[in-house]
Amino acid sequence: MRTTWKRALLALAAGSLVLGTAACSDDPATEGAVDLDGKKVAAMADLKAGQQFKAGEAVEFGILYSDHPNYAVKDDWLFWKELAARTNVTLKPTVVPMSDYEQKRSLVVGAGDAPAIIAKTYPGQEQAYVASGAILPVSDYLDLMPNFKDKIEKWKLQPELNTLKQEDGKFYVLPGVHENLWPDYTLAFRTDELQRLNLQAPKTWDEVHTVLKAIKAAHPDAYPLSDRFEGKSILNYAAGSFGTSGGWGYSNAQWSASDDKFVFTGSSPEQKQLIEFFHGLVDEGLMDPESFTQKDEPAIQKLANGKSFAISSNAQNLVNDYRPALKNIPGATIAKVTVPGGPKGDVISGTRLENGLMISAKALESDRFVAMMQFIDWLWYSDEGQEFAKWGVQGTTYEKDGSGKRTLKQDVAFGGLNVGAPQHLQKNFGFQGGVFAYGGKTELLQSMFTPEEITFQEAMKAKKVNPLPPPFPFTADEREQATLWETPLKDAATQGTLQFILGDRDISEWDAYVKELEAKGMTQYMELVNSAHERFKQKNG
Repeated sequence: MRTTWKRALLALAAGSLVLGTAACSDDPATEGAVDLDGKKVAAMADLKAGQQFKAGEAVEFGILYSDHPNYAVKDDWLFWKELAARTNVTLKPTVVPMSDYEQKRSLVVGAGDAPAIIAKTYPGQEQAYVASGAILPVSDYLDLMPNFKDKIEKWKLQPELNTLKQEDGKFYVLPGVHENLWPDYTLAFRTDELQRLNLQAPKTWDEVHTVLKAIKAAHPDAYPLSDRFEGKSILNYAAGSFGTSGGWGYSNAQWSASDDKFVFTGSSPEQKQLIEFFHGLVDEGLMDPESFTQKDEPAIQKLANGKSFAISSNAQNLVNDYRPALKNIPGATIAKVTVPGGPKGDVISGTRLENGLMISAKALESDRFVAMMQFIDWLWYSDEGQEFAKWGVQGTTYEKDGSGKRTLKQDVAFGGLNVGAPQHLQKNFGFQGGVFAYGGKTELLQSMFTPEEITFQEAMKAKKVNPLPPPFPFTADEREQATLWETPLKDAATQGTLQFILGDRDISEWDAYVKELEAKGMTQYMELVNSAHERFKQKNG
């Protein structure tokens, strides 16, 4: 699963938390009264944060459900049964394979056929549906969500929440919210090989280059780094310390504080520097050129066969993919390194917002609308609902001691916990799934971490987080115009990045590449972006 800041940066890839958003210091809960008379059937009166939600009568809500192939949805999951018992709510999922989810979501929302709850939507992805009126401005209904409001206030998330606002001052996606930033993806190295060659784990990208070079000297026929995720992960987490964005996190608009304006990311000096670094790795034989095209399995097999010694990873990849793959190499060990620092220092990019929910505009027609919003608030945003979605049922899937420490039952496995147990928390019970379990307190998030991962997270706290770029909310007409430019420009920048890194195009052609971007509307697009940003500044001071 693309968790943590990698998920958060994925939001940037989808159009960015910047694109089409506006920051404002106003409390969104006061941005307009909405008449909800006649829509309170089964709702609870005076619901407060921390209170168990239970509908006044049995109700059913539809949900667009992204089905993960590793734990395919089952009708007999304990999740469904226990959810109904606690809340009096039955969810009716419209099940879509994860691989087709974004396309299917676009089709059903565009046709007006979406279920009331549209799950697994990253901030930025909602922008395509705002102008049509197909989704609700959820900021109008936050008074129905005491748990959500409580976390925004306690964790001082308002600045990040403000980045979701559209030109009308409202936002249209309920994001997952974290108490703290959660970085996860980074490079993992064969630590036994580092020890054998008397090498230290690299802390900067220059040190990564040095370490890979030493491994190459010891294994001339190998590519020390053969990556997975088609290079989209490594460019994502590397880009922050180069002062740009890339891979999963690529955004066309890059804020330049020195120029006090946005510049086009794909043609920026920082992007060129990022490209030149990775081209150098490929050119010197330190990075497998197939890293940017191969699927996950070939990359894992190269690691397993001793043909590579480093690969992008998150915490689950280590446990589920790499360590089992390396079991046939005696003494082989592997671990993540902290995200390397770069030209801009020991910094990372990220946000505490992640994937969340859109609400179909048709949901407002239901007399059970208030109950639905209260239910959403409990399941996705209350401490109790988040614990339930993650850990399951106390006494059945886990135990909790007097200090509050949770422990999976011995016959239940998840991640690096109880490996080999006969039942699996996700597959057999439906908990810890990507549609329902995300966000929340750091304590809850880390409650399933291995000691190794907690150590990694503590080390990552020392890094400085790049500030969020300022907003530039588009009007409906501007959004329509911007859409004509954004995808061709992103495609051209992505293709150019790959060509330069692999050496299919010499870096001496950079100026010609920039002219190609200009021919695709780069200059006009950036004028639109900066005009929207200036308008926002004038409105908000």
